[in-house]
Amino acid sequence: MDGSKTVYFSKGHAPRFVTRLLFNALGIWVAARLSTSITYDDSLLVIVVAALLFSVVNAVIRPVVVVLTLPAILLTLGLFMLVINALMVLLVSALYPPFVVSGFGSAVVAAIIIWIVNYGLSMFFERSTLETR
Repeated sequence: MDGSKTVYFSKGHAPRFVTRLLFNALGIWVAARLSTSITYDDSLLVIVVAALLFSVVNAVIRPVVVVLTLPAILLTLGLFMLVINALMVLLVSALYPPFVVSGFGSAVVAAIIIWIVNYGLSMFFERSTLETR
């Protein structure tokens, strides 16, 4: 044994990631449609790529930022999470030039809209899967 670890993917992870990706894409699209300061060249491909980047950023970078800013999160009773989510939206905008979020205020609004869409869809699909059992 060479000491390396083997990573196995269960059947549940890929569909969950795809679901999150679709929820994020819809949330980004709704945020862009509601805000004039978020542009995406009216291209569905730009929305999908931005959602993919947003999902990866939320899976990789956001947990590190949350741990590093835990005192601020605790002091603000969780409201600093809104700042972190807005910074993740701005990071996606910086990494992917066709998706433009102009300003921190727009990123905060986008983060709120994305959260509402994700929450609503998650509640709907969680409830519908519980009812089918």
